[in-house]
Amino acid sequence: MAQLPEKAVLASLGCGNPTALAELKPGETVLDLGSGGGIDVLLSAKSVGPKGKAYGLDMTDEMLSLARENQGKSGVKNVEFLKGEIENIPLPDNSVDVIISNCVINLSANKDRVLQEAFRFLKPGGRFAVSDIVVLGDIPADIRKNVELWAGCVAGALHRDEYSSKLRNAGFENVDIEPMRIFQRQDVMDLLSGTNLASESTIAQVEGKFASAFIRARKPLA
Repeated sequence: MAQLPEKAVLASLGCGNPTALAELKPGETVLDLGSGGGIDVLLSAKSVGPKGKAYGLDMTDEMLSLARENQGKSGVKNVEFLKGEIENIPLPDNSVDVIISNCVINLSANKDRVLQEAFRFLKPGGRFAVSDIVVLGDIPADIRKNVELWAGCVAGALHRDEYSSKLRNAGFENVDIEPMRIFQRQDVMDLLSGTNLASESTIAQVEGKFASAFIRARKPLA
């Protein structure tokens, strides 16, 4: 964080650190789905070096403007921010070595399409390495229906097994979902604060059922 503009850090609403876990190599091309203020794009650009390239994709003009401002302040040159939706990625087939994302895919209502698009523009052998929220058990239907919690990256989260299945259906192999932080009682209380769901019974049902996870997969070489 010390390497980045303060605005980039403050604008980050992620649930993990995909750039540290993606094992980026010098010269690679990486794309961040839902890049926001650009924190993970700028970190990726430093990892892949001047011979590599880091793209950031976001659908809002406000975030793209902030990301480009942060890029200017950081002095990083090998970066390009694109406007678009993660369900329709404005890049050609087989053009990126690594996909990262930080707590964004769970917000999409059409996750199958997102994963199909990710598979399409990854190069053969390319890596899918994202941080996201996953479900580890059964949760009350009220949570799924609560619109406020969509913005909190919870109501739209997939069960870990369903996420794995969707990745394989899109064509990925070597799928691995590793919970990094499981939401305990205080996390759940903070999450439900301000909703009509913050009862002891709901907290008990939700505790331990959500986790921020690192999700890995690979596009086959063939």
